Amino acid sequence: MLSRFMHPWRLPVLALAFAGMTPHAMAAIDRPALEDAAQRLGDLPRTHTLLIAVDGETLVARGWRGHSPDDITNIKSLSKTLISALVGAAIARDVIQGVDQPITELLDGRVPRDADPRVQDIEVGHLLSMQAGLERTSGANYGGWVASDDWVGNALSRPFVADPGGRMLYSTGNSHLLSAALTDASGRDTLTLMREWLGSPLGIEIPPWTRDPQGIYFGGNEMGLTPRALLKIGELYRQQGMHDDQRVLPASWVERSWQPRTRSHFNQDDYGYGWFMTDLAETPVYYGWGYGGQLLFVVPEHDTTLVMTSDPTPPSNGSDYLNRVKAAIADTIEAID
Repeated sequence: MLSRFMHPWRLPVLALAFAGMTPHAMAAIDRPALEDAAQRLGDLPRTHTLLIAVDGETLVARGWRGHSPDDITNIKSLSKTLISALVGAAIARDVIQGVDQPITELLDGRVPRDADPRVQDIEVGHLLSMQAGLERTSGANYGGWVASDDWVGNALSRPFVADPGGRMLYSTGNSHLLSAALTDASGRDTLTLMREWLGSPLGIEIPPWTRDPQGIYFGGNEMGLTPRALLKIGELYRQQGMHDDQRVLPASWVERSWQPRTRSHFNQDDYGYGWFMTDLAETPVYYGWGYGGQLLFVVPEHDTTLVMTSDPTPPSNGSDYLNRVKAAIADTIEAID
């Protein structure tokens, strides 16, 4: 069943993409215009690296301010996009029953006794789409949450400020609950799963990252990957879950992840399962977003994947900075069209 957020233009694009086709063969690329767009992205004050691939060929691989596409980078909340991929892999392996499975079934023993009974109504899909309904652990609440002695229990003990399945409440705690669920359901930690289900088939290194006090790998932040590894993640989604003729993720999971389910009030873009969706240069674009400008864009209509990493230490400036990036991405798409 299609979400009420599904825009009519998405239907033909997705239908073509998941038939293994694109609306047209890759057109001649305006190389000077592409270089100008790439330089415009590089001229932004915090840009570290940029990778642009068209039809699997990397056309731009550049670093600025002493950085390289081979450097391991803290991808911040772009980690949520990878956790979503891991959930899709877990469902394909019957480790998780599906997006409708109640999260409490997967977190047996971790749910606080004093938690609101409505936590029983939170499903895996609600966490993926940021619709759990619980008070956010992000923003002003983030510091207190990560300073607590039980991140899972703290997230589940928060009051409900919306109904499960209701409005979007962007919260890193949701993704961390998924990491805990993956760990408990599989009997293996999230790092091991990430390496086996994504790292190994894609040929990318996945270093250890932050754990909570119980040893659960952080489910929505602090992962370290190289920009080239991120490009392979984007290409995996662009190719509907395939890599080198090997099925890594179900094509249906890519489709479900890119189906709009709610909308962010921060940037007014649609949100699916770990992916934002928007139009740039009148073209459907799917992207993962991490604090400070850690970005992964996939443009199926033009066979394009783009990775950008940035300095996360200055104030983020939130959607204002993202809008500057989007304007340059739109120019990039026009150069490829």
